[in-house]
Amino acid sequence: MLLIKNKKAELGYEISNKYTAGISLFGYEVKSLKAQQGSFSDSFVTIRNGEAFLKNFYIPPYQAKNTPEGYDKYRERKLLLNKKELKILEKKTKEERLTLIPLEFNLEEKGKIKLVFALARGLKKHDKREKIKQKDDKRKIDRVVKNFNR
Repeated sequence: MLLIKNKKAELGYEISNKYTAGISLFGYEVKSLKAQQGSFSDSFVTIRNGEAFLKNFYIPPYQAKNTPEGYDKYRERKLLLNKKELKILEKKTKEERLTLIPLEFNLEEKGKIKLVFALARGLKKHDKREKIKQKDDKRKIDRVVKNFNR
């Protein structure tokens, strides 16, 4: 089940490969995500010392009065990947100059939360405009076909 989706990822990046990873969270962060609270703005995945981390992802406290003092809403969260995947991702990000961007949080069986992220290349401004234009054209065509079938 989809919890939160990064809507700006499709517009700003050319997505190549998608990966799914577990993520280490506190209990109150899990509750907050299950309530579909959180923001992907300026968040990214980085690999450091053979470990992957999600940075700058905002998770507000589920109950502000019950969260511990000093809780950092933007803290670095560790992603749970195997060594083989980590080596592949590290190699591709360095050699091919790709970035790792988070796409969505999913709720799996048994209440586990998984992060779907992707290897992506940033789009130039003119590419973004072209993508928006194509989307608008498709919407107009769909509208005409729908009205024509009535």
